[in-house]
Amino acid sequence: MEKIIYSLCALTAAACATLLLRRYLQTRFRLLLWSGLCFAGLTLNNMLLVADRLIFTTVDLSTWRLAMGLAAIVLLLWGLIMDGGT
Repeated sequence: MEKIIYSLCALTAAACATLLLRRYLQTRFRLLLWSGLCFAGLTLNNMLLVADRLIFTTVDLSTWRLAMGLAAIVLLLWGLIMDGGT
C-alpha cells in the first residue's frame, strides 16, 4: 500500500509542477515560476522518498530528502520575498 501512496504523491507533485510551469510559459507571471520550481523540487523529494523506502532499503537517504525539501521551500520563499510585491 505504501508503494502506491508514495508514488501517487510523487505523481501529484509532478503534475502540479508541470501545470504551474506551463502556465508560467504562457503568462510570464513570475510567482508561477517560483511555485513550479518549488513543486519540481518537491517531486524530486518524493522520488527520493520512494528510493529511500522502497528501492535502497539498506541506505539512509533521509539527509538528502530533507535537503531537497528545504531547497524546494527556500525557492518558493525566495520567490515570494523577491517577486511577491510586483
